[in-house]
Amino acid sequence: NMEIILKSKMKILKPASEVFDAFVNPEKIANFWFTTSSHKWETGKTVTLTYDEYTAEFDIFIAETVPGKKIVFEWGAEDEKRTNTILFESLDDSSTVVTTLEEGWKENENLTDELLKNKEGWVYMLVCLKAYLENGVNTLRTGLII
Repeated sequence: NMEIILKSKMKILKPASEVFDAFVNPEKIANFWFTTSSHKWETGKTVTLTYDEYTAEFDIFIAETVPGKKIVFEWGAEDEKRTNTILFESLDDSSTVVTTLEEGWKENENLTDELLKNKEGWVYMLVCLKAYLENGVNTLRTGLII
């Protein structure tokens, strides 16, 4: 039984504090990822996220936040809960490498498809984040057809 960790990385030409804030701030996340976020992402909080385009609403539990450094959250039903970590690595005062890690995958006959779909989703979210923070573009987030 091997442990699978899905990893994606993107360089964003903004300081880590600004990139971090784009995730935790409900007023900003809608510009690149979810349609709404019910609360600021803070350690110990449960946040309800909506994705209007996919008629989806679900809760995530914010296990840990370290401002400008890390966000850890859990989502999914109890028997298929996954842990997601978003790391913010400051390269200098004006650039950050964002790394997403998703773990907790269970072996099943659709695993390859699920991994590919999620990898595509993470990379696309990071592209939308880059476009939003670097160029003010907030219309990419609804472009991926799943």
